[in-house]
Amino acid sequence: MEHALSHTTLTELRRPRPYPAVSVLTPTHRREPENAQDPVRLRNVVAEAKKQLESDPAVPRDRRLDVVRHLDQALAEVDLAHSEDGLVIFAAPGEHQVWSLARTVPERVVLSDTFLTRNLVSAQAAERPFWVLSVSADRVTLWSGGADRVAEHHTGGFPLIRERQNFDAERQERIGDLPSTFRDEDTRHFLREADIAMGTVLRRDPRPMYVTGETAALSALDEVGGVARDAVHVPHGGLAHGSAEAVSQAVRPMIAAEARKNTDAVARELESARGRKSFAAGVDEVWRSAREGRVRLLAVEENYRVTVRDDGGDHLTPALSGDLDAREDIVDEIVEQCLETGADVRFVPDGVLAEASGIAGVLRF
Repeated sequence: MEHALSHTTLTELRRPRPYPAVSVLTPTHRREPENAQDPVRLRNVVAEAKKQLESDPAVPRDRRLDVVRHLDQALAEVDLAHSEDGLVIFAAPGEHQVWSLARTVPERVVLSDTFLTRNLVSAQAAERPFWVLSVSADRVTLWSGGADRVAEHHTGGFPLIRERQNFDAERQERIGDLPSTFRDEDTRHFLREADIAMGTVLRRDPRPMYVTGETAALSALDEVGGVARDAVHVPHGGLAHGSAEAVSQAVRPMIAAEARKNTDAVARELESARGRKSFAAGVDEVWRSAREGRVRLLAVEENYRVTVRDDGGDHLTPALSGDLDAREDIVDEIVEQCLETGADVRFVPDGVLAEASGIAGVLRF
């Protein structure tokens, strides 16, 4: 199952497909007893997708069989033992993908000529993805992190491994020789290569970045390149050869501190916008501003969801989940629309935006 949504991947997902491009969404659960319902709900929603394909006269038989085959393959790839909060299956002629999301989604089936990506976009923004670069004299490892997970990421040539005869970085750490290693020109060349490779990754998928390593390694990386200078330094050796759990534990305090700073900064911006009369609050007002491309900064509480109906006017009206024409993912729509128009989207802890009913924006004009 897929987790990390890069700009390149999103562009590929959004390209038009031969009809039908099928999007199947269902909420999932991380824990018992709620997760007992997930297998049944998943089978039912996939069955509903097949039913819609069967009844759609615009889908030729051979194409329908192809998409159904890919739906079955996608279903077989789902690992509900490691469920998060939402699951998205994409299937089209000749292809399928399965995405696990750390944000709930409405249960729905959509047949179109493009995949429904707004829930992926919103989940990615809410997860606040980051990179961790773990540096040692003989290995540089790249980790992809999100709200509650860190995993090694094999892209851009990572992990970079330096072969050197009689080289034992762990032994040097134990006996205290490692700092001198990072003054060696071969080591500095190796770190320069890592810096260049990381720069390529960041251009393709920009994220906040953390760098771990011995103090001497972090200093050497700063001296030979430019990428690490803008990153948060975490003086912790051994993680280039370590586990995802060890990396996660090392960076979590820094990430929590950055999140607190982010929340405080958002609160200050919103308060300043109130004084300038460039403030929008509540889903209805923010939705209108987002459609007009007026939102410069969007702030959303992490678990804020609301179901509405758009009656074709200038206002949204409250609706119940499952109502005819109800829009259960209106918050995700707003997030995607704001990102499309260049807004800065920030998710904050629940309760921070209580006075704004869970969602607020700073307007451009």
